[in-house]
Amino acid sequence: MTTKKLSIIAFSGDFDKLTAVFTLATGAAAVGYEVNIFFTFWGLDALKIKQGRSPLGSNWLTKVFGVMMGGLKASPTTRFNFCGIGPKIFRYLMRKNNVATLEELVEAAKVLGINFYACEMAMHILGLKKEDFIPEVKDVLGVASFLKLSEGGQTLFI
Repeated sequence: MTTKKLSIIAFSGDFDKLTAVFTLATGAAAVGYEVNIFFTFWGLDALKIKQGRSPLGSNWLTKVFGVMMGGLKASPTTRFNFCGIGPKIFRYLMRKNNVATLEELVEAAKVLGINFYACEMAMHILGLKKEDFIPEVKDVLGVASFLKLSEGGQTLFI
């Protein structure tokens, strides 16, 4: 029997795009798929242990990016962000309509055993270390390793 596999490249740190990443990932895992998520550039923000705007990074320039990005709870919406109110409105509507919030989807992904991978190149550029991320990050990979890991399955770029 062949394993059904879904690999997702999470490039964006936007609330709505991360919600799509985790909705697809948890849905696939719930029906038996092996799911791998490769977080790169702004997508890495979803994996940070330290929430809020903090100067993470190895030098002053990367620390500026750390301050600009606020982690999962501060992720903006792609459109209609309204100075940060947009994600709050979405969370309200999600709860009101009995739909899992982004944070609940992330927790479900952990429980379902979805594999989280951090992009080595993006980490170097942004001055981040594996210790900056949640413990569920399985490994730090380069592109070639992720491609090998995702071989034989479906790959999405979000």
